[in-house]
This record gives sequence, structure tokens and C-alpha cells, in this order.
Amino acid sequence: MKHLIILGDGMADWHVPSLDNKTLLQYAHTPAMDWLARNGRSGMLKTIPDGFHPGSEVANSSILGYDQHVVYEGRGPLEAASIGVELEPGDLALRCNLVCVEGDILKNHSCGRLETEEADVLIQYLNEHLANERVHFYTGVQYRHLLVIKGGNKHLHCTPPHDIPLQPWRDYQITAETAEAEETAALLRDLVRRSQELLPAHNLNKERAREGKDMASSIWPWGGGYRPQMVPLTERFPQIRRGAVITAVDLIRGIGHYAGLRVINVPGATGLYDTNFEGKAQAAVEALRSGDDFVYLHVEASDEAGHDGSIPLKLQTIEDLDHRLIQPILDELGLMNDGPQTQSSIGPLAIALLPDHPTPCEHRTHTAEPIPFTIYYPGIEPDGVQTFDEDAARDGAYGTLEGDEFIKLFMN
Repeated sequence: MKHLIILGDGMADWHVPSLDNKTLLQYAHTPAMDWLARNGRSGMLKTIPDGFHPGSEVANSSILGYDQHVVYEGRGPLEAASIGVELEPGDLALRCNLVCVEGDILKNHSCGRLETEEADVLIQYLNEHLANERVHFYTGVQYRHLLVIKGGNKHLHCTPPHDIPLQPWRDYQITAETAEAEETAALLRDLVRRSQELLPAHNLNKERAREGKDMASSIWPWGGGYRPQMVPLTERFPQIRRGAVITAVDLIRGIGHYAGLRVINVPGATGLYDTNFEGKAQAAVEALRSGDDFVYLHVEASDEAGHDGSIPLKLQTIEDLDHRLIQPILDELGLMNDGPQTQSSIGPLAIALLPDHPTPCEHRTHTAEPIPFTIYYPGIEPDGVQTFDEDAARDGAYGTLEGDEFIKLFMN
């Protein structure tokens, strides 16, 4: 049996008074998601182990069954892998956002949807002025980049910038968690300070300001760690002879790389609400038809809408995921319209649908509550759940799972 995981990043939410006290998944029109729930079995999944920050790196690798106490090294090393940066022993890799700082306030974590081509100019500019034998910046995607410190100490306290929109940024500067890490913390604070002197003076930022756009006026390093020790999925599950990950997000590409999955790049996939939903759907079907036994299909759009605090936009991203990605996959594989027990056109196929964590619009950042999931395959006995949402899944047959229980259940 082949396996397809469809992951709507940050799709789960809280009950919203203006939506008749429904969650966004309950309020949105999602016939394809509901079909999977109605003809499959549902449950809740705890993706954030106790003591861990509810980041996407934790949640997505937990979904794949990795023990965070063993593999967790932060976002930086995962994003390094995704852009082909091989870390040496002692290399500290940090996610490095280009952010918009205005005076004392961190205006936003993404500097107004900076394009990758613009960001590359600024990253090379930072390398010209700040890089040395220990420090190097690498261009990622849009506002998401990489900073590598040779001989850096990972025991730092770094606040993710998307957790503190419109807050005084100086209250969240990098600090050391141990005495040994103080040199690294001081180095990073100095790099931030110097970036705030350099970046606003660049002609690209001056032009953005003239056009009324947010400037990329500071770097924001966070999520640092060393190369993680992850056993590939092909070694853990003999059913997976070859697998793939489809995403526009470097972090998820990095998880896929260390998990032994090939990365499929889809033209027009942006990691935002304008992503190529249809292209991702087609890429997943083609991968399954061409020999992949396992596909991890990740869509970031709902998470970004949650960070923006936009209920209408998040509703749109949820419905886009349903209408423009899940529905075409089910149609292409000959499912849904021919009855719940129809075998797909590629043979036996199990499909799991879930978010990785909630990103409530009211809160504008990730939370650690368990998330809903549903699993469908021909021959499964439905459990009576009729819709895909947070409340309905709590009554599902699988109850609440954690650790590697979900991936073992799904694969076996």
C-alpha cells in the first residue's frame, strides 16, 4: 500500500465568536476533507511533546515519528540541509529572518513579503560586510535565510520573530543559557546591531520605503542547532522503498532530506496564500504513479494567514486546500465520486489529513494543543465522524495519540 500525508500547516484554530463560535475548519466549506473524515477514521494527535516550543520543526518531525528528545536541533540545521549546506562538526546553523524593525518595535517577521531575488541581494550585501572565517549568511526563500557560525554554542535563548509582532524587539534579544554560550550570544547580538546599521542604508531598502513597502531592516537569528541524527524513514518502515516531500518551505525540505525523502520542487509554490495548489496536487499524484511509496505533501498557506491574524484569508486558504488540492487528488485517483471503498487508480493508497499545530488567528502564533487527523484507505471501517474539524475528531475511534503512535498506525 502507498501512503500520502496531506499537511495543512497551522490549519487548526480556536472557536471564533464572529463565526458563530465555530473553528475555521468547522466554518469553511470543505467537502473533500469531510469525505475523507466520513469514510475514514479520526482522532487527535499531540505533535508538541511537553517542554518543547510549538514550532513547525517539532510538529512535523513528530508527525513522522521522530523522538524530539533525540533529534531536536532547531530549525537552522534543517534549513541548511534544504539549501544544500553541509554542516561540519561544531557548525551552529541558525534560521535567519530578514525582518522589519521600526524604531523600538518589531513590525513584522517577514518584511512585507520580501521576494527571494530582493533578499539575495541583501544577503550578499551582509556577507560583504559581516562575514568572516566564522560567520556566513546563505540565501534561502523570501524572508527565510540561514546563518552559520563555526564553533558556535547552541545553548541560546532566541525568540522566534513570528511570536512577537508589534513588540519591543530589545526585550527579546538573544541571551546565553550557559556561561559557555555567552560568547556566541554576544556575537549574534552584535551581528543584529550591525545589520540594523547596514540594511536601511541599502538602495533596495530605500526604494522599498519610497514605494511604501516594509524595509528588511534587520536580521533575526533563531532556531539554532547542530546537524541532527535522524534515521531515514526507509530504514524504519520497509514499506517505503522510495519517498518524496513536496513543500515550498526550506524547513520541511530539510526534515525531508534527513528523513531520506527526495525533494520535489513545484513551480509557483511560494509558501504563501498564492501558492500553486494545483501544481502540488499534480506533483503528488505523479510521484505516487512514478514509484514513490510515500509522499509528504505540505502546504504552508494557512499558517501564514494565522500569523497575519486574518480570519477571511485563513478561511480562503483552508477552502483552497480543499477545492484546489485535495479534491483534484481524489478526482485524479478515481476516489470520492465512486464510493468510499473504491481502490485508487494507482492501487491501494492510504491518505492521512492533518495540520501540524494550531495557528489561531486571535493569537497570531503557534500553540501546542493536539490537532485533528483523519486516515482513509479502501476497506477501513468508518467511525461515524462526519466532518474534518477539531471537535468532530475528538469523538473519533483513534482517541488521542502522541509520540510515534500516529506514524506507526498510518504505516501499518
